[in-house]
Amino acid sequence: MAIPSFVDRVTLHVAAGRGGNGVASVHREKFKPLGGPDGGNGGPGGSVILRVDQGVTTLLAYHHSPRRGAEHGGHGAGGHRNGSHGADLVLPVPDGTVVSRANGELLADLVGLGTELVVAEGGRGGLGNAALASSKRKAPGFALLGEPGDELEITLELKVVADVGLVGFPSAGKSSLIAAISRARPKIADYPFTTLVPNLGVVSAGDTTYTVADVPGLIEGASEGRGLGHEFLRHVERCAAIVHVIDTATMEPGRNPLDDLDVIEQELASYGGLDDRPRLVALNKIDVPDGREMADLVRPDLEERGLRVFAVSAASEEGLRELTFAMAEIVQAARADQAESPRERIVIRPPSADGGDDFTVTDTSDGWRVRGQKPERWVRQTDFSNDEAVGFLADRLNRLGVESRLIDLGAAEGDTVLIGHPDNAVVFDFRPAVDAGVEMLGRRGEDQRFEETRPAARRRREIDAAMPERAESEARADVARRIDEVQRPARPTGYEIGSDDDPDRLDDERDA
Repeated sequence: MAIPSFVDRVTLHVAAGRGGNGVASVHREKFKPLGGPDGGNGGPGGSVILRVDQGVTTLLAYHHSPRRGAEHGGHGAGGHRNGSHGADLVLPVPDGTVVSRANGELLADLVGLGTELVVAEGGRGGLGNAALASSKRKAPGFALLGEPGDELEITLELKVVADVGLVGFPSAGKSSLIAAISRARPKIADYPFTTLVPNLGVVSAGDTTYTVADVPGLIEGASEGRGLGHEFLRHVERCAAIVHVIDTATMEPGRNPLDDLDVIEQELASYGGLDDRPRLVALNKIDVPDGREMADLVRPDLEERGLRVFAVSAASEEGLRELTFAMAEIVQAARADQAESPRERIVIRPPSADGGDDFTVTDTSDGWRVRGQKPERWVRQTDFSNDEAVGFLADRLNRLGVESRLIDLGAAEGDTVLIGHPDNAVVFDFRPAVDAGVEMLGRRGEDQRFEETRPAARRRREIDAAMPERAESEARADVARRIDEVQRPARPTGYEIGSDDDPDRLDDERDA
């Protein structure tokens, strides 16, 4: 099997690095056994970055090794030592590479030296217990796990960035023409389909320097897959001008320059998107006597169609100067219409399930499904083997309002709750009315938040629910005071000591 030397389309599987885990650690030294939490954070994982590199002209490297992954982040350690950052993986790609998902969704069109695409972002590192400590949770006995990095399958498709594209039948002399007007040295032979890959040449005409591409293998039916043209028509898309190279000395029966032009134009029209490109016609091989006669014969007909026609010879270089300057004029006009764009750095961030930081709750046949950026990230960061970490997760979900939303939608105790994508969801049994406060009252590893109901947490939720209806001049304390007045009648301002209105008397009777 022949080893390809030019590859312009590959499927690549990329995986960003996973974030490192945070660590739960307590500082210890002589005469100070519990010096406080000092667990460091995990380092973020490395990202996979595609970068346009002028030294790369083919996707051959990814054809041979189609799986690429970035470095994982390091785990945290005690003594407030954070984990190392995973190294980014930079993949050089040719100028003009189009990146899309496996389903055909376009991600980016990488044009311009230095343009970057962060196609897979590294996972976040987990927080250590030092970062999780607060005034009420002074010594957390848990840490957060690192998040996995993005992993996806992409398709890289190269569309050569050239100013002028040469099109024509096999053996029309396109490769010879590029060799004559530039320093490119493509393979040239006297048989069809000699050129199997697009050839690029750099041409200078006066003060203008531009690139010319030879698009090989165009024959009748190329846009439908015949021959090699279907594989290389994409390389014409970026050209500012199209030059028809027509063989005026062909010995094949039934062929003439006008018919050759019509066939190639039909293939370009079938491919689509090229109608607005300026056309030039190069009648090649006029160094052959029959070729010159044929060029003189068909030239008036071509000019009647509004085409600029040049009689040239790649062998004797006759007419090439006029052709190169005509191409330069078109290139200059196209560049003047295009504003120079700066280098781009594009980051692909998949949208959350609900489009934002909020969450959605849906009743499905499998149970109540919770989707959202925050709940799913928190679940990924939780160590479910640690009861205190599970309690911390319950706190976060409760503060976000997940439990309240489930109750409002009719969820009952014991119902199944799934958080995350259907393919990788975490399943819980719903336990309503569990007020998960932040203060740990039991021994480490025992979460008392599941054993008692805390009035303070319930009161906070009541205040939060009443805040949207408050007056413009009211503060949170005013809302709390109003709720207290509704729930607890005001003490009488005047009463007789020892009477039924005396609140102290009622308290004494209860104590007795």
